Amino acid sequence: MTFKTSRASLCALAMALTFATGLGTSAAVHAQDDAPPVADLSAAAEPAPAAQNEGGEIPQETFSKEETLAAAEKFFGGTTSGLAKAIEKAFSELGRPVGYIVGTEGSGAFIVGLRYGEGTLNYKGGGSTKVYWQGPSVGWDAGGNASKVFTLVYNLRWTRDLYQRFPGVDGSLYVVAGVGLNYQRANDITLAPIRTGVGLRAGASIGYLSYTREKRINPF
Repeated sequence: MTFKTSRASLCALAMALTFATGLGTSAAVHAQDDAPPVADLSAAAEPAPAAQNEGGEIPQETFSKEETLAAAEKFFGGTTSGLAKAIEKAFSELGRPVGYIVGTEGSGAFIVGLRYGEGTLNYKGGGSTKVYWQGPSVGWDAGGNASKVFTLVYNLRWTRDLYQRFPGVDGSLYVVAGVGLNYQRANDITLAPIRTGVGLRAGASIGYLSYTREKRINPF
């Protein structure tokens, strides 16, 4: 291995770690900016919607294919034939999702890589929950990137069940017209991340992602 190759590897991994560290800084800043004013005790407090309970039961209403495509188009800033085909494939194999995660992630790799991300789980019945993910990967990939990810969520009945390790399903990678789709599965729950452009580089790797309530630097 040459010095140039080692330097590229270190730079790629540093990019992923920098992205992960930035998630924590961003979260702290937003927490200060979004801090609520002192409550007016004369006003009755309104309870939060049940769907926003981080560990609560998820209404088993599902998104239609048209609703899902519209949400993906809005998130990615437009539609492509690849995006439509990826969603069509997920629906034909898995059916209608009970929710979806929209978020961003950073990854860096040279054979062995790291991936960090954060996003929001949206429910059909209303409400949303913040979620983070991180994990190692092994595959024939190198470099670093930051990208958007739109993840379909299946068979999730309780939000707390999302917070676990999801291995990639071997042989599930599907790439068409610059859009990549693959499946992650733990017990009966299946996640179907959709990535576009350079974001699908590390999507071909073998590994797992751990989904958590809070950001973690340690990917294991």
